[in-house]
Amino acid sequence: QVQVVESGGGLVQAGGSLRLSCTASGLSFGDWAMGWFRQAPGKEREAISCIDQRSFSTYYTDSVKGRFTVSRDNAKNTLYLQMNSLRPEDTAMYFCAATTLLVCTSSQSPYHYWGQGTQVTVSS
Repeated sequence: QVQVVESGGGLVQAGGSLRLSCTASGLSFGDWAMGWFRQAPGKEREAISCIDQRSFSTYYTDSVKGRFTVSRDNAKNTLYLQMNSLRPEDTAMYFCAATTLLVCTSSQSPYHYWGQGTQVTVSS
């Protein structure tokens, strides 16, 4: 059974940092490209970052470029999102997801497995 679990969310002041983690079990982690998504209250879920299987390519949505960094450790079956210079508009539930596509994609439909999310709240 595949399980995807996010952690590391919390409450932080604007300008602060958080590092999210996502562990996946029940699958061969190194064979899956991984994505980070977020959903703020009243808004649609959006893709914010992704990374391919070997960390050769990454994607960032414009609003997080230069502030967020995605990485992965295939030996630990873990995906990370380092978030710096956080802003109140980054407040959202953050999800990670896995896809077998051989490229990093911001489209949500190819992602097969999703976690339950971790809440990030940035106070002003």
